[in-house]
Amino acid sequence: MVQHMSRRSILFAPGDQPEIMRKAAQSESDVVVLDLEDAVAPSNKQAAREAVRDMLDDVEADGRICVRVNPIGHGASADLAMVLTGTHPDSVMLPKTESASDVTSLTGLLADRDANLPVLALIESAGGVLRADEIAGAEGTDALLFGAEDLTADIGATRTSEGTEVLYARERVVLTASAADIDAIDTVYTDFGDTDGFREETEFAIELGYDGKMAIHPDQVSIINKAFTPAQSEIEWAQRVLAADEQAEAGVYEVDGEMIDAPLIKRAERILERANEATSRDV
Repeated sequence: MVQHMSRRSILFAPGDQPEIMRKAAQSESDVVVLDLEDAVAPSNKQAAREAVRDMLDDVEADGRICVRVNPIGHGASADLAMVLTGTHPDSVMLPKTESASDVTSLTGLLADRDANLPVLALIESAGGVLRADEIAGAEGTDALLFGAEDLTADIGATRTSEGTEVLYARERVVLTASAADIDAIDTVYTDFGDTDGFREETEFAIELGYDGKMAIHPDQVSIINKAFTPAQSEIEWAQRVLAADEQAEAGVYEVDGEMIDAPLIKRAERILERANEATSRDV
């Protein structure tokens, strides 16, 4: 797996709007996505490619800048032909990923231009969900991202606030990403004015095991970053567990009145890992 800093928040910015892209790059988001796909009208794709190329030369990347290309066979090649003529982004996001061969096609296009970049694969169709394990295991895939809006449209489901219609797919993305030891990033929340609902959905994503969440508005970034950064009380608990683990000879032991075993040790290690990643990003 490609080494990276935290990906708690992933903020999208339209590729044909330089001012919004510049503002996004100045935000606290862990990853900023310069979007050539859904945010850009078909008639404006070429202008967006040029704007994104210029923006990549302009902004300080710091490991944060990603470009979302169009799907394989629907503009990805043309996107990269323009974008990679200048400063390379830090990663590439592939929408509508349906199979491992989509990832292989993209990494081939990148290799043709001497760009060895991690691929963030968006799972947002029935085929993508069913083949999420092979997509996660493809060489080059560094994260799976779950797209609930496109998935519900693809399968003809009704999008609800409860999200039960996408729960299976949402859980499957986490499981396959975890099995492949790569990041799992949760879907966008389209009603950016609903702060309480957004905070609640972000907390649920953490409960499911997600590593981060996509954002469509800068105001969502601080909520995501705070939610995905372990609280001081969690960090202190994790430190006590691991300190006790070092001293224990074997088997189960007690911390704060709780019996500690291997799964809780793993949880403690994950908390400290997340805290360290967040610190390295926020410093």
